[in-house]
Formats: sequence, structure tokens, C-alpha cells
Amino acid sequence: MTAVAYPVAADRPEYRPSLPLRAVGAVFDLYRRGVTTEPPIEVLSRPNPVRRSGFERELIVARRETQAADVVVLTLVAPYGERLPSWVPGAHIDVLLPSGRQRQYSLNGDPADRGSYRIAVRHLPEGGGGSDEIHRDVAVGDRLRVRGPRNAFGYIDAPHYVFVAGGIGITPLLPMVADAERRGIDWRLIYLGRSRATMPFLDELSAHRGGRLEVRPDDEFGLADLDLILADVPRGTAIYVCGPPPLMAAALDTEAAHEPTVSVHTERFSPLPVQQGRPFRIRLRRSGHTVDVAADESALAAIGRVLPDVAYSCRQGFCGTCAVSVHAGAVDHRDRRLSPAERETTMLTCVSRAAGDTLELDL
Repeated sequence: MTAVAYPVAADRPEYRPSLPLRAVGAVFDLYRRGVTTEPPIEVLSRPNPVRRSGFERELIVARRETQAADVVVLTLVAPYGERLPSWVPGAHIDVLLPSGRQRQYSLNGDPADRGSYRIAVRHLPEGGGGSDEIHRDVAVGDRLRVRGPRNAFGYIDAPHYVFVAGGIGITPLLPMVADAERRGIDWRLIYLGRSRATMPFLDELSAHRGGRLEVRPDDEFGLADLDLILADVPRGTAIYVCGPPPLMAAALDTEAAHEPTVSVHTERFSPLPVQQGRPFRIRLRRSGHTVDVAADESALAAIGRVLPDVAYSCRQGFCGTCAVSVHAGAVDHRDRRLSPAERETTMLTCVSRAAGDTLELDL
């Protein structure tokens, strides 16, 4: 781009352009010197992949405490006491660990407290290393990058609540119980676990007097029969279940779950198994890679084999972090995030697949 040249009359050597013209010239000159220092083709053609990585910030571990046999609770605060983004019961944050691992943890403190976030982490030796890293390496004073909060476990208004927690699944339900009690709404919590020693927050829960708390460890009561536990729930009840996948699957299969006035809500942080998948191929336009996606594999997992740093978070089709532009091919959209207009040009690789044999993506 060339600079603006002002016309100067030959018979008026002292001529100066008007103030508006001088302002326009200054803007164009700044643009020329500050923006177009790169070759024009790079400015106009830089790739623009879709990204919804969420709000990231660095937080400090202000407190670390042990809850139950293998659970640590971390309280995170912002530097200089800055206020944190607001959240509602059911929300979680992504924690980006020093190793590069990324894990999701439910916020289980008080939503009215804008000065800190509280998360709980159960040590899972076979869980991929994230919990092991936190239990072993994260200490008071350390800094962690977090993304969010975001919510995939929407807390709805209802005349009655029944909460079913399995072990560490109690964490997103704690603020829901507290909110129901604060508002004077009928609630019941069934808390399941291997033993009382493995069940965190029992003392905190015992302070709630406005509802019905049922602590049912397996070593005292045996394995839970959810059909029996959830029999005769009131009409209009919202049932919230969080825990191991078999517990949530069992809850969705109960008679209560098929009552038309009852709603059942579950949360999971692991990807759902691929249903009715078929193999296809993806061409990655910018990196030049081609990857084959198996029938039981997500597009995100296949891409990750050649692009290890590809962005993702929920892996369930609701957060939008893995969204990418589609240059060619039809998409079998399976997400819960994109609008009809967005689906014309974009896909979420964590759940969506090719409707045909191939896709070309802007990666």
C-alpha cells in the first residue's frame, strides 16, 4: 500500500491540508508502517482456522488439603486478588498441567465467592497420569493455567431435586445441593462409594439440614439398586447423576428416567464411544498430512496422531474448542454446539464425522 500524497498548489507554497485530511493521512501512514511490514500476500491469505479455546488465565494454588483417602482439594486464586469469572452449579474448568496434559475438574465451592475456585482430584493410577501429576507435583504457591469456566451439566429450576453421586462424582453436586437448600427447594442426595473413608466432603454435607442425605457405602449397604432407590420420585423431579459411567448408564435405565415429568441429567469428562461409525479419510490442508479414521475412532483422535498439539477440551461436542473449518466434503454433525449456519463451514472433530469417504480440513 502507498502513502497518501496531499496536493499542494504551486501558487500557494504555504498551503497545509485541512485538519480532517491530516487525520486521514496519519491513519493511513500508521497502517502502512505498522501493518504492511509483512508481504501483502501473507497479510491477505493467512489461514484463519476456527478456534473457541475459551478464556484462559493463570491461577495460584492457595491451599491444598486432603479429603478422603485418595482425594486432594485445591483452592485456586488469581494473582493480586483479582475477581474470577462467575459460574453456576455444574460448571467445570480445564486445568492445563505443566506436563502438557489437560484435565477437566468440577467447581465445587461457592459460586458467590468470586475470589477463588475449588476443585477436587481423586488419584487414579490408571487414569492417564493427570491425577498422579497433581497429587505428586502440585503444591501451594504453584501456578496453573486454567480455561473456563464452562458448563455441560446445566442446573435447571425444578420443584424437587434428587442427586445421585458416585465417589468423586459428588463434586459438581455440592453447589447444587447448597443452592437447593438456600432456596428452600425439596432435595434428596444419595451418596454412593466404596467406603466412607473414600467418600470426600462427608463433613461438609452433614451441615446441610434442609433436605435428605443418604450416605450408602458399598461395604455397609452392598451395591446400590437404583431402580429401588429412585422409586416413587415426585412428579417434576430433576435427577442429577455423576459418577462412574456404569452408574450413569444404570440411572438412565431406571423406571424413574422414563417418567414423562422427570428429567435425568448426567455428566462425564471422558469421550463417548463412537456409535454407528464408519471409516473415512481426512486431508489436513495446511500441514499436508492425510489420516485414516477408524470406525470406532474420533476424527480428533486420528488427527492427534499427526498433530499432537491440536486443540481440544470436552471431547463430547459441547465446548467448541476443537472446531475447525471444512474445505471439502460432507459432515455428519453430532455436536451440541454449532448453529445450522456454522455447520455449513465448520465441524467439531471430537464427535462429528465424514458423511462420505473424505474430508478436507483447515489444519
